Amino acid sequence: MMTNALPPIFLSHGSPMVALEPREAGAFWQRLGPAIDAAFGRPRAILAISAHTTASEPALLAAAQHHTIHDFGGFPDALFQMRYDAPGAPELAERVSRSLRDAGVAVQRIDDGGLDHGIWTALRFVYPQADVPVLPLAWVPSLPPAQQFAFGEALAALGDEGVLVMGTGSITHNLFKVFGGRPAVDAPEIPESAAFRHWVHERSAQRDWAALFDYRRQAPHAALMHPTDEHWLPWYVAAGAGGRDAAPLRLHASVTYGCLGMDAYAFGTQAARLHATLND
Repeated sequence: MMTNALPPIFLSHGSPMVALEPREAGAFWQRLGPAIDAAFGRPRAILAISAHTTASEPALLAAAQHHTIHDFGGFPDALFQMRYDAPGAPELAERVSRSLRDAGVAVQRIDDGGLDHGIWTALRFVYPQADVPVLPLAWVPSLPPAQQFAFGEALAALGDEGVLVMGTGSITHNLFKVFGGRPAVDAPEIPESAAFRHWVHERSAQRDWAALFDYRRQAPHAALMHPTDEHWLPWYVAAGAGGRDAAPLRLHASVTYGCLGMDAYAFGTQAARLHATLND
């Protein structure tokens, strides 16, 4: 049966410089918003789970209006001049709170806002008018992949209500490789990054959740590609919101600086519909 339920997505946001040097990922993001709208209708809100908005226990940033957070340093002035001041979604916060509490997850509501660069660098291409309300959900990065997936499962019904669940981080994320070697933005991909990205793609196609949950031991070069894994774990939250019944689908694959993967995935039974719309 066809439905307009929005599939959860994961976007790799890479370096903040993607806002100035969007390359292949930026071109994909520009197609993504229109594809979502065409296949499912414009989202009524976006629930954003970002690598840069975390907490010791879950919290919803339920401000009525967000401001742009420039949570980085040492980048060109032009990056600090960029703004993406999207409206908030305070009315959605109560709905998300109920879902999480029904699943036994305590969550705080904070009537404050702000969009970190993991959210706005992508959304400024996906929905450049900043007219879709955003509700950031601070999550707990100390929990392992299986628990992040279970956390996402509590958000599964939101897609049926026109809410886009969006995890944002990076499929590979070793900043020591970036800032230590100073590779060019278009540097060839290092083999370790390619191997990790291929493993995720392959295990996803097989719906091998056991292996994906155990990525730290089973994925090639996992510790090198994620010395800390807060940029990878939002993938599991979005995947949990999509459920186990459909294979995660890779919507986009590219790399910046030779080691920052920019892959994007969609989850759930409607992921194939989004993939098809993007490729029409």
